[in-house]
Amino acid sequence: MLKVEHIGIAVKSLSLSVPLFEKLLNSQCYKTEEVASEAVATAFFRQGDTKIELLESTTEDGVIRKFIDKKGEGIHHIAFEVADILSEMERLKGEGFLLLNETPKDGADNKLVCFLHPKDTNSVLIELCQEKG
Repeated sequence: MLKVEHIGIAVKSLSLSVPLFEKLLNSQCYKTEEVASEAVATAFFRQGDTKIELLESTTEDGVIRKFIDKKGEGIHHIAFEVADILSEMERLKGEGFLLLNETPKDGADNKLVCFLHPKDTNSVLIELCQEKG
């Protein structure tokens, strides 16, 4: 793994949370994007080499809405940048980690992504991400 690429934070409302994080981070949101396959709207901030990704559910039964209903707003996942997502997925499978998707999926910010099951990672949802070529 190359670095922490971003930290994902589940929020109820981007319209309320983006201004809050702009003040908190003293930085403007540089990108918003909807990922229909994951039923989320996202907003991104840069903090040095790491990004902060705010995630709002776009449906009543989306994964982010379920997360917030269960745990409240807060850190949802940590994403690590990898050079070769397929090899890293194979390596981690060989180490006994359960992948939540068997093949990389299209994610926000021009990335291919794969998530590891939190039961194998001390209850932290881990995302692997690779820039699309």
